[in-house]
Formats: sequence, structure tokens, C-alpha cells
Amino acid sequence: MAAALGKEKEEEAKRLLSEAERKVRGASSFLGGLFGGSSRLEEACECYSRAANMFKMAKNWSGAGNAFCQAARLQLQLQSKHDAASAFVDAGNAFKKADPQEAVTCLLRAIEIYTDMGRFTIAAKHHVAIAEIYEGDLVDVEKAIAHYEQAADYYKGEESNSSANKCLLKVATFAAQLEQFPRAIDIYEQVGSMAMDSPLLKYSAKDHFFRAALCHFCVDQLNAKECPACPQLAVQKYEEMFPAFSDSRECKLLKKLLEAHEEQNVDAFTDAVKEFDSISRLDQWLTTMLLRIKRTIQGEEEDLR
Repeated sequence: MAAALGKEKEEEAKRLLSEAERKVRGASSFLGGLFGGSSRLEEACECYSRAANMFKMAKNWSGAGNAFCQAARLQLQLQSKHDAASAFVDAGNAFKKADPQEAVTCLLRAIEIYTDMGRFTIAAKHHVAIAEIYEGDLVDVEKAIAHYEQAADYYKGEESNSSANKCLLKVATFAAQLEQFPRAIDIYEQVGSMAMDSPLLKYSAKDHFFRAALCHFCVDQLNAKECPACPQLAVQKYEEMFPAFSDSRECKLLKKLLEAHEEQNVDAFTDAVKEFDSISRLDQWLTTMLLRIKRTIQGEEEDLR
């Protein structure tokens, strides 16, 4: 039943494509140009959009994406920039299910139009969508970072600081994974400083400073212990900046980890992490970072738990 319905919708989509192409040819002819050329292009746009939706119902995502692209190009000819951008977004959303790289291309076309129109908030939203494609389907962390940074830049320009910070925190997460620890520290400190001054966000500040301190641990290791007091100084700095941090479980864990690290006591390190994790579950990023630090004590790979 579903297969038959899908085939029926696909046939209808192909019929609409043929109708759209006839209207485009008619609009480009001499007589068509004299008598209602633009209205024929508008009708062709409508046919392409309807065809795209039929392809979607048939789960032919590439067909839907291509039809939306055709509609977008005609909208550009008609000087309908907003409609063109929307069609490119629809094309991108369809291609996400079949051809992620083509989805990126379509979303970039939409972004180009939105920025030209001064619609930077919506452009930022689509940069995030592209970043998520690179993060997931295309697995290109560097490009994901670039698009999260561009989105953050646009959000900041539009005073959407909360959205900008969400993007920056994604950059910090990936930067640490790429061992770009100073870059991650800068972001965590920046976002933490903004959070501690906000009644609504104050609670999250301790997590940002906790993550920054763990990055300091890793900087210390990369510098071959040239700056052994680096994590300790960082913790002291965060306590001075944000007194509430001193009483947090995160700060108490950091102090236990510093002590265990100084004494090269892997059991104390493991016990401190297990105690914290029993109350506040560690996410994958924190687990990876703590395991990395632990390995510098024991000199071998072993699970944290």
C-alpha cells in the first residue's frame, strides 16, 4: 500500500516537473516575454514546489531537493529573495536525508541571500545547521567549528548573546578535542564570566570554570610540566572571580584532583572522580578529559570507573 502510494506521488511529481519546464520555456519565448512572462515563471515556481512536496511524500529526498532548488532559482529571477532563500532552505532540509554535502551547498546559498538582506539571526541559525551536518554526517570537526564561530559572530552582532554562547561552547568542546586547550580555556572563561553576572545563568558558571580548569590541566601536560602550578592558579583565580565556586562540588573535586596529581596517587584520583560521578553523572567530554589527566599519573590506559 505505502509503496504504491509512493509511486503514485512520484509520478505526480514528475508530471508537475514537466509542466513547470513547459511554463519556463513559454516564459522565455518572444511572445511569452511580451504576454505575462513573469506570471508564467511564478506558475512554474508553484509547480516545482508542489513537485518537491510530492517527492517528499514519496521519500525521494534528492528529487525533492532538486525541485526546491529549481523553484529557488526562478524566485531569484523574479527578484523574490525571501522566497528564494526559503526554497534553498527547504532544498537543504530535503538533501540532509540523501546528500549532506549538497544540503550544505543549498544552505550556504540561503545564507548568502539572508546576509545580503541583513537577516543575520536567521543566517546564524543556518550556519548552526551546517555545523551540525559537519559534526554528524560529514564528520569534519574543523568545518563544524568554523560554522559555529560564524553563527556566534552573527548572533553577537544581533545581541543574541545566549545563542552566541551556545555556539561558542560547541567550539570550546571541539577545540579541547583537537588539543587546542588555550582556545577552549578562553571561551569557557568568557562564557563563565558572563554567566556569573546573570541571575538566571549563575548556576552554570561553575561548570564553565570547571571545564576551563580541566583544560589547564591538559595545557600543563602539553608543556611538559613547565608550568606545574597552572591548574592550581586557575582554580584560585576562578574562586576569586566567583566566590560561590569555592563551595561547589566541581571546585572541591578539582582540589582533590590537584592533590592526587601532585602526590601521583592514581587511587585517590579515581576515588574522587567516582564520588563526584555517583551524584553528578559525568558526560562524555568530562570523562574523556579526566581520563586523559589520569593517564598522566599512571602512565597507562585504564578506565576511570
